This record gives sequence, structure tokens and C-alpha cells, in this order.
Amino acid sequence: MYKRVLIKLSGEALSGTEGILDGNKLTAIAKQIKRCADEGMTFAIVIGAGNIWRGGRQNGVSVERVRADHMGMLGTLINCIGMQDYLEKEGLKASVLSAVPVEQFCETYTQEKARRYMEEGRVVLLACGVGYPYFSTDTGMMLRAAELGVDIVLSARAVDGVYNKDPHIYTDAVKYDSLSYEVLLKDNLKVMDQTAAAMGRDNSIKVYLFSLSKPENIYRVLHGEKIGTIIE
Repeated sequence: MYKRVLIKLSGEALSGTEGILDGNKLTAIAKQIKRCADEGMTFAIVIGAGNIWRGGRQNGVSVERVRADHMGMLGTLINCIGMQDYLEKEGLKASVLSAVPVEQFCETYTQEKARRYMEEGRVVLLACGVGYPYFSTDTGMMLRAAELGVDIVLSARAVDGVYNKDPHIYTDAVKYDSLSYEVLLKDNLKVMDQTAAAMGRDNSIKVYLFSLSKPENIYRVLHGEKIGTIIE
């Protein structure tokens, strides 16, 4: 159904009980991306860093906001390099592009370079967010989606869609099959920050939020199965 796709993976989706990255999960995700790429789809990937660092306060550690955000950016770089390796093991060409120059590890992001790589069939992994503190990876996801002109953004998370309230707390929570950005912003639904939601609305970006509990959900969503919530 789609030609050019951006996938946002949470850092937790890549982690296991024994460490920050789980090889089985990386393999399973890479196989589904290869499966779709073999059908002509091209991919950009944004990865969070929640498996490594979740902001300025965790486990008794308190770090000033700007430094904490810098640490989170480095966490996304670690995850992108790991994912790159597993994609290449599946036979895909993959490049990490960082919003912050770190030439020793990867190339620096430019819109032109990322677009060219995608047109060549290369998977582009987008590290270090937008390169500045105070912006979430969701905002980075929306910015890169707009720059790269993707057909859809897949937001793979621990939950299976958007609910009107927390389904872990309220048994009567109702799941949305589809949702407008206007409702998301008005009701302050906590699926992405308000900056990311406003950017998605203003740039007419279609986002499909779904659970990555089964990596084959990537393939299913991209072939039209209704297993999450579409936001547009």
C-alpha cells in the first residue's frame, strides 16, 4: 500500500531482560523490514533511547536537562548502530545518519543525502533526534517524515493503539480505530507530545500507532490490516 515509510521504534522494543539490546528482537524486526523491502518499499527508521536513558531523572540519577537530552541523543545513536548491523545481516544496505556530527561513527544527516539513499533502496537510520535538546524523538520523527516526504509513519510501541484513557488503569478505556490530530490535541491524549502532534497536523502526516509485541505487525500494517490506530 505504501512506497516510502518511516518507522519509529521505541528503545524498549529492542531491549531484553539481559541487556539494553536483544539480538532476537533485532533479528525479528530486521526480517520484517527486509520482507517489505523485497516488495519495493523503502525505509527510514527513528529509534528512541528508553532502553538506555529516560531523561534527566532515573534510578536516583539527576542530570540537568540539556545534558540529559544530550545523553538521550547518544542513546539513539547506539541503538541505530545496533539496528544497522542486524539489517545488514539480513542482506539490506543500511546507513546511520546523525543530526549531530560524529564522523568517527557515522555520516551526518542532510535531507538530500537521506532522500538519495532511500531512492537507492538503502535503509536510513536517523540518530540523535533533531540535534538539539528539548525536542522529543516524536518531534524528530515528524520533522524527518516531513523532510523525506514519506507516505506513512509507523509508530511501534508497547500498546496496541490509542485509547481515550489509560487502559492499564481503566477497564472501560475505549480504543480508537482512527483519530484526528484535532481530537488528539484537544483531549491532550498522551501518545505523542503536543509539538509533534501539531507538526503532524500542519504537514498532513499520516501516523499508524500499533504494538510491536509481534514484529510481523510491521508487515501487516503496511498491507492494510487494521490492528492499531491511524492518526491523520
